[in-house]
Amino acid sequence: MRNRMKPLQQILSQLALVLIGMYVLLPIWGILRLAFDGTLRGRATEFHWFPKEFSFLPFLSVLDRPYQSVSFIVLLQNSLIVSVSAALAAVILGISLAYAFARFRFPGRQSGLFLILLTAVLPPVAFTTPLYLLLGLLKLRTTLLGLSIVYAAFAMPFCVWNLRAAFQAIPKELEEAAFLDGAGYFTTFLRITLPLASPSIAVAALIAFLMAYSEFTIGWLFVEKADTVTLAMSIYAILTSGSAQPWSQIGSLAILMSAPVVVIFLIFQQTLLERMMFGANVD
Repeated sequence: MRNRMKPLQQILSQLALVLIGMYVLLPIWGILRLAFDGTLRGRATEFHWFPKEFSFLPFLSVLDRPYQSVSFIVLLQNSLIVSVSAALAAVILGISLAYAFARFRFPGRQSGLFLILLTAVLPPVAFTTPLYLLLGLLKLRTTLLGLSIVYAAFAMPFCVWNLRAAFQAIPKELEEAAFLDGAGYFTTFLRITLPLASPSIAVAALIAFLMAYSEFTIGWLFVEKADTVTLAMSIYAILTSGSAQPWSQIGSLAILMSAPVVVIFLIFQQTLLERMMFGANVD
């Protein structure tokens, strides 16, 4: 009876994988179809597997002026500045907090961890009012620096909890051995702990980067000028404009926006996988 069920289980598993693959690939194919359709003059009203008229004109128009009078290079530059700055701030501050929570015992430790966890589960809109007021007092609300601070605050809880678990997984005996050899706290942390936690640090930095790179709803509260808009915000603006701009521009802009993320994954994929598998028992 068990042997008869194996082929059926395999067929069901393959069907499930096919459905999951279609669920992931069909939206991507839809975006590609929109991006290369030169016949669209507004919102897409029909579904087609292939473009009616294959054209690169949507890409050329997006590379010129995708949002109002702002060029694509400016939008990409804003997105990268905000995302990289937010990721660096969240990771650097998260490393210090995570190591303190992982290695030291101090009053209020559990309460602090609970508050950080609470901020992680709260919706980002809960922080908009205090951040709006604080950045307004600091004269940073309408700047890219202020937007970077906002996105870093959103990513901090994830970075702290993720890196705390990574530091806890590192044996204390390694640090104690470095102490016995005469290394100080900073040297031990820099040369022993950080390299061992580098895969988790890379994952935290990547997640923080993606959170800032793809966010568009909260950012409108901290942006007033068109030259400080990011790529994600420009896509949202085109969507809300209805039929004012062809939806082929949305598809082409989405593909161009995804290109840096794909490049980052391709560059660091092998290195990240090797470091994450380092020390694992492989039979």
